[in-house]
This record gives sequence, structure tokens and C-alpha cells, in this order.
Amino acid sequence: MSDTASSAERRSAADWKIGVDIGGTFIDFCALETGSGRMASLKVLTTPDDPGAELMTGLALLRERDGLDPQAVTRFVHGTTVGMNTVIQRKGAALALFTNAGFEDVIELARLRMPETYSLFCRRSDQLASRDMIFGIPGRLRADGSETLRPDLGKVAEAVVAAKARGALGVVVAFLHAWRNDAHEAMVKAEIARLAPELFVFTSAEVWPVIREYERTSTAILNGYVHPRVAGYLTALEERLALSGVPARPLLTKSNGGVMNAAEGKGSCVKMLLSGAASGVIGAAWLARQAGESRILTLDIGGTSSDFALIIDGEAQFGAGEMIGEFPLYIPSVAVSSIGIGGGSIASVDAQGVLRVGPESAGSTPGPACYGRGGERPTITDAMVVCGWLGHSQMAYGQLQMDVGLARAAVASLAEQLGRPVEATAQAIIDIAVSELFVEVEKLASRAGVDLQDFALMPFGGGGPMLGAFLARETGMARVLAPRRPGVVSALGGLVADLRGDFIRTLFAELSPELLPSLHAAFAAMAAEGQEWLKAQGHSGPADLLLFADMRYAGQSYEIEIPLQPAWLRDGDVAAVASRFHEGHARLYDFDDPVGRIEVISLRLSAIGAGPAVAFATEEEVETVARPVRAIEVHIDGASRPVDLYLRSDLRPGDHFQGPAVIAQEDTTCAIPAGSKLRVDRHLNLHLTFAE
Repeated sequence: MSDTASSAERRSAADWKIGVDIGGTFIDFCALETGSGRMASLKVLTTPDDPGAELMTGLALLRERDGLDPQAVTRFVHGTTVGMNTVIQRKGAALALFTNAGFEDVIELARLRMPETYSLFCRRSDQLASRDMIFGIPGRLRADGSETLRPDLGKVAEAVVAAKARGALGVVVAFLHAWRNDAHEAMVKAEIARLAPELFVFTSAEVWPVIREYERTSTAILNGYVHPRVAGYLTALEERLALSGVPARPLLTKSNGGVMNAAEGKGSCVKMLLSGAASGVIGAAWLARQAGESRILTLDIGGTSSDFALIIDGEAQFGAGEMIGEFPLYIPSVAVSSIGIGGGSIASVDAQGVLRVGPESAGSTPGPACYGRGGERPTITDAMVVCGWLGHSQMAYGQLQMDVGLARAAVASLAEQLGRPVEATAQAIIDIAVSELFVEVEKLASRAGVDLQDFALMPFGGGGPMLGAFLARETGMARVLAPRRPGVVSALGGLVADLRGDFIRTLFAELSPELLPSLHAAFAAMAAEGQEWLKAQGHSGPADLLLFADMRYAGQSYEIEIPLQPAWLRDGDVAAVASRFHEGHARLYDFDDPVGRIEVISLRLSAIGAGPAVAFATEEEVETVARPVRAIEVHIDGASRPVDLYLRSDLRPGDHFQGPAVIAQEDTTCAIPAGSKLRVDRHLNLHLTFAE
């Protein structure tokens, strides 16, 4: 193609779609050239001191290495940890909270639970809005939404002056019963805007109008706390993309597994706090369906943490109440459990002489010792290098070369303290990491009421394939499915994600034939709102409208999510609604009460606009015994032994072999334990099974 070819000609010749995910150590790229089905992937080390610079580096490398034309990018989806890191690192905005007079301690009291129930030394973390920045405003609504006392605007003016004097950059307004009637919150917001337009203001009802006071307030505070940094980051992202010549307006991955445009993300920051973890699960679900697996336990191990989620019937599971640091987030999110175990997790010996692993991480700077970037403390990655599982090829697409000597020196410092050989210490670090993962996985399975032996484990992220097979063996799972490019599954999730908007109407009413017309009217209003939201996001195709109800038996404190058919509401079929609730309650708790009174707390609707049709090239399977590159020494079960080393790029569909083995590839390394068999499918996924 000539240099004078027009932009339109270039786009028609090579239409690119890009998914990007930023983690604690790397930023991942997954780019698809739609015409050929060719996928390009890349990892670039993050730049904590200059967020966003790694994005430009990655685009430049894709252009140089894979022929990416920035002007041919028609979809750009971005997941980021900026919001979550802002909370964890306590670098958010100075925030004031305006609440009802007499209720200034709502966020401090929370639910009267301590993080560690049985610890005598446990204390709650400091709140994101300090006590001297919480202002009580006289005014009150009754539980039915009727007014008892109008807000005192004079007190609002005094609070604004005091908040500004104490350095507040923004205000969150959270009043009693705003889920039923948000008039008081709206009135106070308007007054703040009139008195101090330089302050940003969010109300709890506009962020997420759930019924419980603490949960609604906490979610609104999280949104306000991260707003300046997230909005600033997204503005810079748009500017950098424009400078790079990318015409596509950026879309952002959301906690609910969908995407939204950047304009909405600047105001609804709270919706993207779990975007990275959620997009990983969405990518895993897409890959699982492609591979014909319907029940998956995902294991996403990055540099700092590990995330787990269940995929049932090919679909991600959703919930509310996920934790952002120490604070609950009550918006619909992909149900993900996390633990502070990652490839960069640091091993140490505590005051009692006990070996510990994590949650402190070496991150990308300085990183594990073996990276040769200045790190000196031993990490899980260093332990894998010492045992011989890593260090046989370049990592992170050629950006890293493992230094075995530095890894051994780091682990040797611990070995000396413990009085054990270096290899045995490294193996102990790996064993402790796997046991920590095991505990968290068992908790997840117990909460969900599932038997993990019915599931396949899908490890991904840079560290997932290193430890995934060992975890599967510990939990009794018989199958492991490793994707073709495990290191960029979260970026792939953004690439294939749907537009998804969530809407809620809190009702708090007893289920009865008389209630169903109100439920149907609420559904119709949410459906119209959802259609308008999709239109504003630029979606013009058909939409799926999924309806759910949060329901409980009268007298219970917490509700469960029940999927409903809109036709039941339209036709007044109260028996169908009740039956679905009884079935759901029995499935979760092995108990139901067919004659018990039922309460409908909230109706929720998800408006979904299908994402792009994505297809990668496949090959037919030809059964062949794979040939290793060479034999390497790996420390296994207390002794070193030779195992086969394979290159992932050499494996073709139909190849098979037995473990133990190591598979090296550009974005990660797969450790294959003894007693396992492996085959490659037509999508180049690895299927690992354990002998019974």
C-alpha cells in the first residue's frame, strides 16, 4: 500500500480492535485484526510515576512489531486500576460528607463488625471521609418518603464554609431514605453548587439508590473519593489517544463486566473500580465457551494479587458487596474473590521464625530480584526461578530476562535465617503460596455451594499458569484449561465485552397480586432508561434486557438475587415469581418455605448491547506426540530431576505429552506437574488432566 493511501483505505484494509488492561506490574495489550483474525498481544512494564506513558509505549511497539495502523483502530477498550489503587493507597480527594443531623457516625458504626472478629488487636481502618469532615444537616424524611422537616439551607451554607476551610475538594450528600425520595439530597446539592461551584458534588441516590444507609453512603463516598484522579486520568487518556492518531473514542471496562464510554466514566467512577478483575472473568468466560467448557474456576494471578471467580453454564456470576480495600462497594459487579498473593509477593520470616508469603509485593519497581531491576527481597517468582520452573526463556515479550543468580541470592537470605537449603526454601515459598490460594478457593466454593471437582481450573495472568496446576491438584480438580495467551486474558475481556448498564428501583414491599402492576411499571421505566443509556453509548443494534429482583422471606435481614421474566409481571403471575424465589432459596440454603411471606426489596435491570463479533483463526487437530526443545533441571519433591521444556509457539492442535514439563511462552510460563497429561485443542488452548 502506498504512503499516499487515504485513512479510509487503510481502515478498510486492516480494521483493528484493541483491548488494554493495566495491572500492578504490567499493562497488557490484546489487538485483533478483524479481516484476517490475526491477534497481536503485548506486555509493557507499568510506569507508576507517569501513568499512561506505558500505553503510548505499547501502541508504538504494536505499530513497529505488528504493523498496527493507529488510524485503523475502530474499537479501543481500556481497563485500569487507577480507581482501586487510589483507595488502597489512600491518595483520593479530601472529601466532605453531608448527612442528617444525628447520623454523623453512620460510616464509622458501619455494620458493627470488625475485620478480624477474634483478634483482640483488630481496629477499623480510618474512613475516607474523616470525622471532622462530616456535617449533620437538620432535615428528615420518613421511611415512606414523606417529609417531616425540610433541610436547613442555612446550616448547609455553614457546612460548605467549614468544609472548604478544612480543604475539601468535593462533597457527598447522603440522607436517610433517599432511595425512596431523593428530593432532599437534590435540594442540598443544588445549594452547594450555588454557594461553591468549584466543589464537585455527588448524592447517594444518583450514585446507587440502595435501601441500606451505610451501604449507599459507602458506595457514594468511594465514587467521590476517586473522582478527581479517575477523571484526570481519563482526560489524559483521551488526549494521548488523539495524539497517537487513534480515532476510536475509548471505552472503559466496568465492574459489571461490561463497558461504557469515557465521558460516563468521569462521573460514574465507582462503576469501574473492579474493571480489571471483571474483564478477566469476562475474557475467561468467552474462552471457556469457545473451548466447550461450561463450569470454570478462574485463577488470575498478577504481580500483586490473585483473583478467583466461578463461571457457571458459560456465564460469569454477579453479586454486590465486593470489597475495595476495607470498604464495601454495593453496585452490581462480577463476583470476584481476591487474596494478596501474586508473582511479586515477598517472602519473609516473621518474629516467631515462621516463613510468610505476601501480601506485600515488589510490584514492577523494583520488581522480583530475578528481574534485575534493583529488587533484593525474595518473591514467589524468584522461588520459581530457583526451583527451575522459570528462567529458560525471555519473559514479557522480550522485556525481561530472568537472572537466576539474583533469584538465588534473594532466596538464600531467607534460607540462612531458616537454616534450610536454598532449593528447599524456594519450594517452601511455593507451597505456602499454593496453600494460601487453596484456603481462599475453598471459601469461595463453600459460599457458592459448589463442588470444585465438577469444574475446570482456568489459570491466567502472568502468574496463573505458574501455580494453577499445583492448585488444581491440591483441590482435587481433575482438569485445567490454559488459554493460548494467558497473560492477556483481561485485555481480551475488554475486547469482547458487551455494553452493559445496570439500573435499580428499590421498592421494599410484600409480594402480592396487587404489587405486580407496580413491578411492571418499574420494569417499563427501567427498560426505557436502559434503552436510552445504550443509545447514548452509541449502540444502535438490538438490546437484551435482563430483569432481576432482590427478594427475601419476611423477617430475614438479607436478600437473594432472583432472575424474573417480564411476562410474569405483565400477566400478574405472582405464583411464578414466588416459585422462582422458593427454588432459588432452596438451591442456596437447602431450605424454602412455600407458605412464607415474601418481600421484594429491589428490582434491577441490566441493559446489554452485544459487543463485537470476535473470531480467531483455528486449525484442525492432528494427534501427535509433541517434541520438547530440551531437558532442563527442576527441583521437585525434594530433589532435582530432568524435565522436558516445550515452547508454546511450537505446539500445534492435536499435540499431546505427559508431565512433568515446562512450557515457555512470551507472556508467561506453564508449570506442568508429574502425573498429568496434556493435549492442545484447535484453538491452541492447553487441556491438562490428572490421572485418577
